[in-house]
Amino acid sequence: MQAPSIELFVPGRVCLFGEHSDWAGGHRRTNSAIEPGVVIITGTNQGMYACCGPCSGQLKIRSTLQDGTRTELWQVPMDMDHLRREAAAGGFFSYAAGVAAYMLDFYGVDGIEIDNYKTTLPVKKGLSSSAAFCVLVARAFNQLYNLGLTTRAEIEAAYQGEIATPSRCGRMDQGCAYGQIPVEMEFDGDRLSVTPLRPGADFHLLIADLCGKKDTVRILSDLNAAYPFPESENDRRVHAALGIENRRILERAAALIEQGDVDGLGALMGEAQLVFDTNLMPVCDELHSPRLHQVLNDPRINEWASGGKGVGSQGDGCVQFVCRSIDARKQLAIYLRDKYEMPCFDLDILRPVSIRKAVIPVAGQGTRMFPYTKGVLKTFLPIVTPEGVVKPVIQIVVEEALAAGIEEIALIVQPGTEDTFRNYFNKEDRYGVVEKLPYFLRRETQKLRDIGARITYILQEESRGFGHAVLLAEKWVGGEPFLVMLGDHIFRSQQSRCVAGQIVDLFQDYGDSQCVLGIYEEALDHVKHYGTVCGEWISENTLQLDAMREKPTEDEAREHLCVSKHGRSACYCVNGIYALRPAIFEMLRQHVANIVSGELQLTSALASLIAKEGMKGLVVDGRHYDTGIPAKYAETIAGFRS
Repeated sequence: MQAPSIELFVPGRVCLFGEHSDWAGGHRRTNSAIEPGVVIITGTNQGMYACCGPCSGQLKIRSTLQDGTRTELWQVPMDMDHLRREAAAGGFFSYAAGVAAYMLDFYGVDGIEIDNYKTTLPVKKGLSSSAAFCVLVARAFNQLYNLGLTTRAEIEAAYQGEIATPSRCGRMDQGCAYGQIPVEMEFDGDRLSVTPLRPGADFHLLIADLCGKKDTVRILSDLNAAYPFPESENDRRVHAALGIENRRILERAAALIEQGDVDGLGALMGEAQLVFDTNLMPVCDELHSPRLHQVLNDPRINEWASGGKGVGSQGDGCVQFVCRSIDARKQLAIYLRDKYEMPCFDLDILRPVSIRKAVIPVAGQGTRMFPYTKGVLKTFLPIVTPEGVVKPVIQIVVEEALAAGIEEIALIVQPGTEDTFRNYFNKEDRYGVVEKLPYFLRRETQKLRDIGARITYILQEESRGFGHAVLLAEKWVGGEPFLVMLGDHIFRSQQSRCVAGQIVDLFQDYGDSQCVLGIYEEALDHVKHYGTVCGEWISENTLQLDAMREKPTEDEAREHLCVSKHGRSACYCVNGIYALRPAIFEMLRQHVANIVSGELQLTSALASLIAKEGMKGLVVDGRHYDTGIPAKYAETIAGFRS
């Protein structure tokens, strides 16, 4: 593929609990006495990798199978008749045609080209490889044509695409769109609701390929015969197993995941398998699955796993185990390989180190932008966005935080300025101005109200520095990891993930032990304006930080802070985004005790934290723009929109 525009990864999905209840719950359209279906799924460690770009008038796809085999280029014109015929014909690429037909019908898109250059996901093993492919295609259209679809909308597109093919899988399969987090999905007729779960501990599962045969179509056909109205005792047992019994198990499973109870979750899998076998096996011979039950009944497995059950539609596809530890998982994989010749795949459900809160100090006097800031707060300086909308700096900063997944924001403000922010973000239109605006600007009004609902205001009574402003937020942060963002720095990412999101993502890897700072390469004669770091490279874009200084001189930076990369020496400065652990507050309090007068700087506390526990610096894929210095603000005005 020439010059791909975006890179995508979509995992497979494992149904931890609740298989078959998704389509069973769909029968509530006809029989309201049926219980809504409930499942808990999670994305796999394995999946599909692709690079994607626009392609006028054509849908083109080349794929790489799990064994490394490359398919021939497959292509079809982007018109409804061709796409629908290809979808109805069946086969692997029919899924792409089905999704493309839906996207063309509802969103009027043009073509795309997808190079699925790597696949680590086993096919036809209950891990929803077809659904992952459908989500991949839907997401490619969404991002390439800037459709702004939510994950839920991508799921709908993927599902509608898949059922346009001979496949008749349920909506559960497309839950892989949520990535590698566990989610609870409820199916009530045509209504789908999704609730992400927050694991209380790390769960290390092992998926083993039973290397057997199963007929998913037969399983679905036999079980569906009990719906929508039960006519026999077996039918009633199927309804109970996929209805009230399933809900009982799912409620316990969700609680065990959020409590972090590894042994309890494994034991519940064994209980769920017993309910499944007792009630569903009698109506479908495929569910006798001798290979699955031979492995589940092997007493040696109890040495390494607290329990297990079948995967997907069950049958002799795959089996999953909740392992007691990472080492136990390794030992179980060796045992299954040696005794049963089964290939195994790791599946990790990890306790989130998520960042929900952001602190943005905006109480500075703006002296460098005087006299403009005599009448207007510096964070309300105007910026023209790439979309052609004029926004104040603070709105762009807040939107960057929200794009990174932040849920709550604290603005540290001067006394007397809170009303200025509230009027901007919260004040209703009393004069009918909004009604006269074009549609895209009316949307901005709603966006401002949504933002205002997330903001808390904290007063900084005295101008005692950046570090003091951050310290004032300690009670509001409440012992969680949090993001700090400067109120006068804005960003343009060079990838689909925003700059703040890139920093949050790296924090996910190290947040239990170390903070993460966003950094960028800066000219030596400009470091005097910024916090500057040095350290050793641990990857192409990540520094293990050794030291940090606030606004060093050129001589100081040249002598102590230069970092060598690929034989070239350079300086790296903080870009104004900090992913921090609550440990920073203790450091700030220690520095406050040593300050008789003057300002408390965040940099000095960060330097102490670097010495104590280390810290990472991420060279982000994007540009940052400083609006707090006249010359830099002029550069921002010229460059931010382009």
